[in-house]
Amino acid sequence: MDIRPATPAQRIALWADKLRDISAMGLAFCQNIHDRENYRHLQNVAIEMLALATDEPLEQIEALRAPIFDRPTPIPVGDAAIINDAGNILLVQRADNQKWAMPGGALAVGETPAEGVVREAFEETGVRCEPVALVGVFDSRLCGTISRHHLYQFVFLCKPLNGGKPAGPPSHAVEVLGARWFAEHDLPDNLDPGHVSRIPEAFRVWHGNDRVHFDR
Repeated sequence: MDIRPATPAQRIALWADKLRDISAMGLAFCQNIHDRENYRHLQNVAIEMLALATDEPLEQIEALRAPIFDRPTPIPVGDAAIINDAGNILLVQRADNQKWAMPGGALAVGETPAEGVVREAFEETGVRCEPVALVGVFDSRLCGTISRHHLYQFVFLCKPLNGGKPAGPPSHAVEVLGARWFAEHDLPDNLDPGHVSRIPEAFRVWHGNDRVHFDR
């Protein structure tokens, strides 16, 4: 099933991200002053396109220039599929769209993807976990994720520590409305689109099929 970005806004956002990548690579490696000026102009076009696609003020998108638009690669993110011995998975309800998802987020410089998902899970739920297997590396364009940027999404199967009880209050509670355990066949109806196909992949690995998913 082809679930690449389908709406005009999503397609424009993807085109903007492609222009962002071209301009960032050019600005990172090009020394010719005229070419650099053209790459900077291309970056401006990408910012304007993203503002159009997201219907957000241009000033708000402009604030992303340094941390996002100068980045010359897709953004790596990680999710923790925390499944206990009873076969229940820990999900969080996101504050931005009220949908349920695996805890996770952007990976930071200086940490491995596995370390990143452990950190993100603890920040959002207060639950400590241990990665036990790589479920897969997913291309955000191909798994239903709705994002203004091109993402590489790492999913790790994790086992909860301390019986899955929170070791402390979530430090990033503002990002989530709550956290709950769900059985494999009793998942909430309002799953985040990008997690609908990836959660079954996590249960596949939990059941013993350790094939790592990757997009061709």
